[in-house]
Amino acid sequence: MSTSVMTPSYRLEQRRRIAGTFPGPNSAALEARRAAVVPKGVASSVPVYAADADGGIIVDVDGNAFIDLGSGIAVTSVGASDPAVVAAVQEQVAHFTHTCFMVTPYEGYVAVAERLAAVTPGDFEKRTVLFNSGAEAVENAVKIARSATGRNAVVAFDHAYHGRTNLTMGLTAKAMPYKTGFGPFAPEIYRMPMSYPFREENPNISGAEAADRAILAIEKQIGADQLAALLIEPIQGEGGFIVPAEGFLPRLAEWAQANGVVFIADEVQSGFCRTGEWFAVQHEGVVPDLITMAKGIAGGMPLSAVTGRAELLDAVHPGGLGGTYGGNPVACAAALAAMDTMESQDLAGRARHIEELVLPRLRALAVEGGGVGDVRGRGAMLAMEFVRPGAKEPDAETAKAVAAACLREGVIVLTCGTYGNVIRLLPPLTIGDDLLLDALDVLETAVLSLG
Repeated sequence: MSTSVMTPSYRLEQRRRIAGTFPGPNSAALEARRAAVVPKGVASSVPVYAADADGGIIVDVDGNAFIDLGSGIAVTSVGASDPAVVAAVQEQVAHFTHTCFMVTPYEGYVAVAERLAAVTPGDFEKRTVLFNSGAEAVENAVKIARSATGRNAVVAFDHAYHGRTNLTMGLTAKAMPYKTGFGPFAPEIYRMPMSYPFREENPNISGAEAADRAILAIEKQIGADQLAALLIEPIQGEGGFIVPAEGFLPRLAEWAQANGVVFIADEVQSGFCRTGEWFAVQHEGVVPDLITMAKGIAGGMPLSAVTGRAELLDAVHPGGLGGTYGGNPVACAAALAAMDTMESQDLAGRARHIEELVLPRLRALAVEGGGVGDVRGRGAMLAMEFVRPGAKEPDAETAKAVAAACLREGVIVLTCGTYGNVIRLLPPLTIGDDLLLDALDVLETAVLSLG
């Protein structure tokens, strides 16, 4: 096993601590205030309210300290209060908070575009457009592909999650809670079978064969000459941290290139060193035409991006891309600082080290019992899928119970998956080894006691 690749410093004590009743009285009071003014449609997975956060710790308003294995859904990869990000934000807000890049542009936007051209896969000329959320990035990537190709159809995959706007709900596979009651959705969206090794009917199917299965369906049901874009998460996020079989992504990308189809990699959750590379497609050498990014890009500030081949983005007419807040100057400053931290602290290497620490522990749980049917992921994007003993029937109840048991002991973990039966681990890449191992002890106890 390799040694840690960094020696981080922390502002808060890196130790979990649960004191008194849980949730505490201050969180309970805030929950009562919330019920009076916030709709039930906005749900939270834990019943405590944050007061401070740093490294791998979130402190709530009652003084409880939780080990954070969620990172705000892969957002605070550099830590919730990375000193470089904080300093960059403070400096920028002292000058100006907004001018709108479409009215009075500024250097920060250009600098982020330059940086993304350098770190994203591909040595061709690139362009970047900035937005606020992952859903905006995905929606605009589809717009760009349609404009550049003159075609309308878009392919997404089983178990996909791409956002909550009308178009991205249509691209998303799971109905509840993301789509139910919100239709009708945008047309010309087609769903194809994903490579899901744990749930393949034929366990011996290769990645390339699974890709050919999807390609055949595309050619028969849509026609390659009608397809503007093929959109895929290299590792599916909300769908259950599904890692496709080796060869699946390269075969799809090869087919797309041969047929003039824009290959869009949705790296909103998997990007920015999360999987042990800057982007998850790099594990198999795939170079997308367009790549969508958000979450970890800016250390917690709202920012997203579409980066890709210059000829595709330049095909859109002037004024066709943009938005009032897209590429906000404060968020751009945060992104530049966050990417500095990723490089200076080798957070891609840190993610690989986290995998070396965590993956053997999770695999041991699958052997020991506890209903863990599959363990998968890369870097610091890892998951366990829970099933009924002796079968592959999804067991969402145990996954939920394990997450609740961890929370009671001061560890935040998140559930996900089409069937709600997956626990995902997304620790900040700056989390210390001792804290991470303590969290794993709690998780192991919960799994073995509830399985």
